[in-house]
Amino acid sequence: MPNTSRPQTPANAEQITYWNDVGGPKWVRYQAMLDRQLEAIGNRAITASKIHAGANVLDVGCGCGSTTLEIARRVGISGRCVGLDISRPMLEVAQERARDGVVGNASFVEADAQVHQFDPDFHIVFSRFGVMFFDDPVAAFTNLRRALQPGGRLAFVCWQALHRNPWMSVPMMAAFQHVKIEPPASQDAPGPFAFADVARVEGILASAGFHAAALTGVDVELAIGGGADIDDTVAFLMDMGPLGRALAGESADIRAAVTRDVKSSIASYTTGGGVRMSGAVWIVTASV
Repeated sequence: MPNTSRPQTPANAEQITYWNDVGGPKWVRYQAMLDRQLEAIGNRAITASKIHAGANVLDVGCGCGSTTLEIARRVGISGRCVGLDISRPMLEVAQERARDGVVGNASFVEADAQVHQFDPDFHIVFSRFGVMFFDDPVAAFTNLRRALQPGGRLAFVCWQALHRNPWMSVPMMAAFQHVKIEPPASQDAPGPFAFADVARVEGILASAGFHAAALTGVDVELAIGGGADIDDTVAFLMDMGPLGRALAGESADIRAAVTRDVKSSIASYTTGGGVRMSGAVWIVTASV
């Protein structure tokens, strides 16, 4: 069982509930598919973080642990990687994977990065799509800065805007004919695209005390659902993210119609290696 430090404040309460009751169990169910879909992006961000042998690394929003385990392998036995997440279901999988892989320099903590009390033990704070969900991102990054030693570095990867990510926008538009997909309350609301705006990210990091922030745009081709066949890919898309939330509680007829139209919308992207669609991310780096 991962170490537990449940927050005693209402910070990120909605996200904590979602990632324990809904989002976390879904990620566990699709863990293998998600790992295959996101592995190349995560590895590129790990390389950009300049992780080195002997480094102590904090992996924020580590989920089921794939990046934590990869980082632990790269830093070697003289270093360590601590995976931090608010989702107990995902952390239980991560801990099991570390045991099965005999990765002794990886550990996991159930805690909220916005309020957890860190010691300044880390050379690098890293995240693969795990930092866009804070209620107060300035407070969260200020707190994460406290986890870094002098001269430490921050590196994370986040999604660019929705219109730059057809892998999500195309099926959402197909589903929109049948269900109402609520937009976020504001562009700054916690969610997968909350860090799409360069100026906003730069402002958050500057306000949190980071320096020399740089955002590198990367266009990617994603094997949606990790290269599964089109039917499994459609099931994956309909269960995850905004589309999964929109379909919760809908009738069998509505779900059947959405299934049909989502499948039609991505059919032209089918290849011998599964459904492959384009996306765009920011790889963000900064220093203390």
